[in-house]
Amino acid sequence: MTSSSRPLLNRRLAEFGTTIFAEMSALALSTGSINLGQGFPDTDGPEEVREAAVRALRDGRGNQYPPGPGVPELRAAVVAHQERRYGLTYDPDTEVLVTAGATEAIAAALLALVEPGDEVVALEPYYDSYAACIAMAGGTRVPVTLRPRDGAFRLDLDELRAAVTDRTRLLLLNTPHNPTGTVLTRAELAAIAELAVERDLLVVTDEVYEHLVFDDAEHIPLASFPGMRERTVTISSAGKTYSFTGWKVGWVTASPALVTAVRSAKQYLTYVSAGPFQYAVAEALSLPDSYFEHFRVDMLAKRNILATGLEEAGLTVYRPAGTYFITADIRPLGETDGIAFCRTLPERAGVVAIPTAVFYDHREEGAPYVRFAFCKRTEVLTDAAERLRKAFAR
Repeated sequence: MTSSSRPLLNRRLAEFGTTIFAEMSALALSTGSINLGQGFPDTDGPEEVREAAVRALRDGRGNQYPPGPGVPELRAAVVAHQERRYGLTYDPDTEVLVTAGATEAIAAALLALVEPGDEVVALEPYYDSYAACIAMAGGTRVPVTLRPRDGAFRLDLDELRAAVTDRTRLLLLNTPHNPTGTVLTRAELAAIAELAVERDLLVVTDEVYEHLVFDDAEHIPLASFPGMRERTVTISSAGKTYSFTGWKVGWVTASPALVTAVRSAKQYLTYVSAGPFQYAVAEALSLPDSYFEHFRVDMLAKRNILATGLEEAGLTVYRPAGTYFITADIRPLGETDGIAFCRTLPERAGVVAIPTAVFYDHREEGAPYVRFAFCKRTEVLTDAAERLRKAFAR
């Protein structure tokens, strides 16, 4: 016990307690409910990628500290992937950095690039680590809210422009977007690029769902737009694309100066991680395009199963153009408080979800929305959909 009256947790992190994911996962366990809260798959990824990890372990590759920037094989695979998919060229030795998942990459980028007092503009609602990482860097977060329009959550470009001030250092973007499933369009990205160039802003883009886009949506890296290659830190990872979230292998691609800056912070976080898995992810990135298409089609079918179940239960559903999350409006059920709804949902329906309000600075904006994950086995989603129908359908 401390004898000081000073709070133990520093003031930058005082607003952050236990994440909602921990609370909801514990609730799922205690009630035996289907957990559609936290976004992790309930099946493993490709057998050949798992075997590549086993082979690396047996061959003694990565069992000791890997190189600080990441193993050469993975850095080369990242470069090949970016060029093959998007026509972006990077130097594997100076423009790629391997991280302990995308979350560490985001933390390292913000710690490296944001000075205390700098403003960071982010699209609200946002993945909860964004707010914590901005706080740890001493920055001031400035949310720009995505709002429902024409069946999706859309960005107001005028609001984004108005949010940028002389104190703005960086834009933090996520597309495809968690939790809303929005995929920024080519026109929206072009406007963001023009704004970043005009106001001389750095941009960090979280693109971990790059291979999960549906219907007519297209993922286009912001770094591919004029003037953005030298000012954009692009982040992705293996967890969402290959269903190995526990491996925690992510990467950064950016100009040499930006990679050097991010690495300066990253080396004092984990320094290195996931040695054998890096070799396996290098092989995963080389899988044929048919793998990515099959993965996308499978997730699209799962999206439709859960979305239909939610609609039949009476909720208003925003079918996502990307990611593996569905946002639903609970107001048609006569409910307005998503947090209260999610805390009682396990008892009422045997299903766990996440209240979207926890991803907002403006909690009132997200109050009636709830997020469901559909990265689960088909039979699990079918069961969850039936439970929700029975609990709420009139």
